[in-house]
Amino acid sequence: MRLTNLLRTTVSAAVVGACAFGIAGAASAQQAPQDQPTTIDDIIVTAQKREQNLQDVPIVVTSLSQEVLQDAGVRDIKDLQILTPGMTVTSTSSEASTTARIRGVGTVGDNPGLESSVGVVIDGVYRSRNSVGFGDLGEMARIEVLKGPQGTLFGKNTSAGVINIITEAPSFTPGFNAELTAGNYGQMAASGSVTGPITDQLAFRLYAGRRVRDGLMDVDTGDGPRSETTDGNQDFGTVRGQLLWLPNDNTSVRVIADYSSRDEFCCVGTQIRTGPTYPFVDALSNGTGQRPPAAGFGPLPFLRTGYANRATGQEVEDKGISIEANIDLPSMFGGATLTSVTSARKWTSSLGQDIDYTGADLLYRVQDGDYGFSVENLTQEFRLAGSNDTLDWLVGVFATKEDINRTDSYYFGADYTPFLSLLLSARLNAANPALPISPSTIGCYTRPGQVPSNPVPPFGFLQCLGSGGAVGGGGPGFIVGQGVEDNYDQESTSFAVFTNNSWHVTDAFDITLGLRYTLDDKSLEAQQRNINGNGATCAAALGNAAAIGAVLGANTPTILGNFCLPWANAAFNNRNVSESFDDGELSGTIKASYRLNPSILTYVSYARGYKSFGYNLDRVQTGITPNASLLFPSEVVDSYEAGVKMTLLNRTLLLNATYFDQTFEDFQLNTFLGTAFVVESIPELTSRGVDADMVWFTPIEGLSFQGGVTYTNAEYGNFTAADLTNPGNFPQLSLLPGARASFAPEWSATGSINYDRSMGNGLRAGFSLAAKYMDDYNTGSDLLPYKQQEAFTTLNGRVMIGTEDERWTAEFWVQNLTDEEYIQVAYNAPLQGSAFQTTVQPNGTYYNPALDTQTYDAFLGQPRTYGATLRFKY
Repeated sequence: MRLTNLLRTTVSAAVVGACAFGIAGAASAQQAPQDQPTTIDDIIVTAQKREQNLQDVPIVVTSLSQEVLQDAGVRDIKDLQILTPGMTVTSTSSEASTTARIRGVGTVGDNPGLESSVGVVIDGVYRSRNSVGFGDLGEMARIEVLKGPQGTLFGKNTSAGVINIITEAPSFTPGFNAELTAGNYGQMAASGSVTGPITDQLAFRLYAGRRVRDGLMDVDTGDGPRSETTDGNQDFGTVRGQLLWLPNDNTSVRVIADYSSRDEFCCVGTQIRTGPTYPFVDALSNGTGQRPPAAGFGPLPFLRTGYANRATGQEVEDKGISIEANIDLPSMFGGATLTSVTSARKWTSSLGQDIDYTGADLLYRVQDGDYGFSVENLTQEFRLAGSNDTLDWLVGVFATKEDINRTDSYYFGADYTPFLSLLLSARLNAANPALPISPSTIGCYTRPGQVPSNPVPPFGFLQCLGSGGAVGGGGPGFIVGQGVEDNYDQESTSFAVFTNNSWHVTDAFDITLGLRYTLDDKSLEAQQRNINGNGATCAAALGNAAAIGAVLGANTPTILGNFCLPWANAAFNNRNVSESFDDGELSGTIKASYRLNPSILTYVSYARGYKSFGYNLDRVQTGITPNASLLFPSEVVDSYEAGVKMTLLNRTLLLNATYFDQTFEDFQLNTFLGTAFVVESIPELTSRGVDADMVWFTPIEGLSFQGGVTYTNAEYGNFTAADLTNPGNFPQLSLLPGARASFAPEWSATGSINYDRSMGNGLRAGFSLAAKYMDDYNTGSDLLPYKQQEAFTTLNGRVMIGTEDERWTAEFWVQNLTDEEYIQVAYNAPLQGSAFQTTVQPNGTYYNPALDTQTYDAFLGQPRTYGATLRFKY
């Protein structure tokens, strides 16, 4: 029985993506007789943890086969978005900060204290952060993208969706394949696998791959000492070994061990708008230090040149083992199947960063292990599932223990003190031109026992400023070198019981009920440390607050705030944080489906999703006072859907459409304020719209069309400062009430054409084109206008020739064929101007475009890449 099921699963996996919707290039996955068109049959998915025909599942699922993924050049979840309407995947300051969003909903991945809105599951193992699922996925049997909250079955609850990845399993039929790739930007890749029996009951599969590429962006190294003049290179390898043991007809055990590593330089941002602080960067840099501003400080044209005087190296290592056992129980248990999935994983990163992304030597992090994070997971899941003529039932338990450790470090460059002096003196000069702009006034603020004014030595504060700091200063400036060494250790345990059951009321009418109760317990131990005398400058300036206030008046809080930014604040000297919290939540779903006839299924559903609370693993302060607690609450979502699934034109056309209405409460918004990442719970976010998908296998042999479109109206509810966990965050979030959410294009569409057929003489040839259109959307969580990305389209193409038995295949491919220029994420450049004001502006927010002095940087999308791939299969 177990062996029969295994063989059936293997066959199904070859068919899944060929007939699924929203895909690129699938006609060859299922061979029909030469005189008949390919039809849509037996598309098997596991969206409800049991094998079901896609058109029988009342869920929006995009299922993509190995062939489809290969044709579209998908190697990781970022590549996956070209095949999935309504989905975006971005990365920011490193490839360790990756975020997937579905229907405009997701959480910026820079803060590991946040769980992912879109869950990643690989071979039944839940990966708690998108970044730990971002890498070469190796040999993929298929990928299923489930849209909307999945509150019952997939590991921890996810509030926006699930990316379910199934890799190729060992086979008892001996086989070997190899792949060689070469392309522009110095791309070189090699991979291969071998599979076969060890004994009559034991089979294996071994996969290994290596991939390298030169940098995609030119870098101006400014003051140095950075030596790398490009950024965004690629250098990673993966090894995955598997064993499949079939001790008897009723049992299968699959063991998977994998290891992958990345050693790369990534990711330098570039200016998309340079503000009025440019002269100061220019004055302190070897060269301009950043892109010169446009006239009137307007937007800058697209350019793949960044500025960084410090190295941006990153090392990422991911390893783990999982064991899945499936046992068909005796008939006395109703023919049920017991499934056990056990896993242990460890993911680590060590990163370097030029924090300011200029040629000036301001702030940076060194790749010495003091900046990065690690995630260690142990998971255990048990499921018992069975079925009879009227009921498909499933019950289970899930438990996980997770340890997250984040280390943080800041280094002050030699230009930090003079740069801050230039910023502060320029602010005073604008109010009083008699006070010169100078790189030497910091000591005026920090000299011990400073007085407002004094006509004779020692000169007072006002006289010191008036002389540009040349006379009467003498106070300490900011240290040069490492000033921060923080450590955050978050431990969590989660336990859940769940059930998912489908009642076949009649042959045409089904009702599905899923419930899950989750109990989470998390604790945080953090040590925030200023080292090497860091914090003394802040403390000295605060000690002179009375003298400074007597001269500067209303400007004083802002001026002192610049001395006590999170990385220089004396309040973090030897600060310890210890917190713990636990919470339970009921989630689940109820669905009703009715088959009007063999070709049309209609359904309605309600689902409640849940994303756990957590801790903001960063220095967080209000004004200059550290926040007493780093806890943020859980996020919940209520989702309603109504859909139809149709198989038409003699089973050659698949057409599905779903209306969705999702309301999120306490949406966990992670936003970068230019000085730190802050997590704020937004009271309400709604996402409403339509998902539609189609596949048509035409009467022309080997020719198929596929496409999908998602319309999304994702908006924040109206709220005020009083509605936030920390009302002090409202000025930087004042553009959000009633506005469209970031990364939520109104329209998103995919389309593809695939042609693949025999050419005679034992050869076959074909081509495929896959396109993704994204309407305009904002790439910043604070919705500042300069972060808007205009509508764009990306296009991937492939031409193939090879033998009909696939002994060899040669492909010529191109990604981003039209070399579309677009940004992934825009952000506020640290210390380089300000966007939001301290008082309400005429438009009712704290933002006034006429007063916006902020320099904006962005991480860019990839340019056109092309190359050739040669595959061998035996």
